[in-house]
Amino acid sequence: MANQYEVLGKAPGSDDLKKLSSSNLHLRIKDLNAGYGKMEILHNFDLFVSKGQSLCLIGPNGAGKSTILHSIYGFTNIFSGKVEIDGKEITNLSPAEKLKSVGIAYILQDNSVFPDMTVEENLMLGAFTRNDKNEVKSDLEAVYSFFPALKDRRNMLSGTLSGGEVQMLVTGRGLMAKPKMLMLDEPSAALAPKVVLEIFANISMSSSVTTLVR
Repeated sequence: MANQYEVLGKAPGSDDLKKLSSSNLHLRIKDLNAGYGKMEILHNFDLFVSKGQSLCLIGPNGAGKSTILHSIYGFTNIFSGKVEIDGKEITNLSPAEKLKSVGIAYILQDNSVFPDMTVEENLMLGAFTRNDKNEVKSDLEAVYSFFPALKDRRNMLSGTLSGGEVQMLVTGRGLMAKPKMLMLDEPSAALAPKVVLEIFANISMSSSVTTLVR
């Protein structure tokens, strides 16, 4: 059934978006104007996402979905407005600072892995900023329980994996960072439906992680 905004052809406003989030707000984007170079893509954009909530950004090509994720992570020019995590403004922090200080991990669409490194070496790279080394090992086993195919191939070079296995690997590497927010850019692109279901089922098991998907 179409919702009221589809029927009216009207985009939801800030008050409408707030109603979709509980009082336990995690991410807040306020009056954001952002883009690339001098080109402004997002105009007075607002977004509210609760802790542990999963949000899917949908729309036609060129609507600005990737630009939203890029702006949160620090890949765009911010002309005005702000991005906050747990009430802390992070608008102008670098991607590395955002991962370390507020726990944002971003899985890009290009499925980038280090092909000459093993599956396990790639996964461990996801935990390079962590200091809780005793927990890293248990988190690695948790990723292997999510994706048994990766455990079977843990000592294989990542360059030998199939497309679906690479997507599992980059998703697992993102989870190894133990993020508080996980952003995924088209994680289902060119994958078999069975693999897509497996990836999303295992992401949803991390109920404490706020998830944004394009």
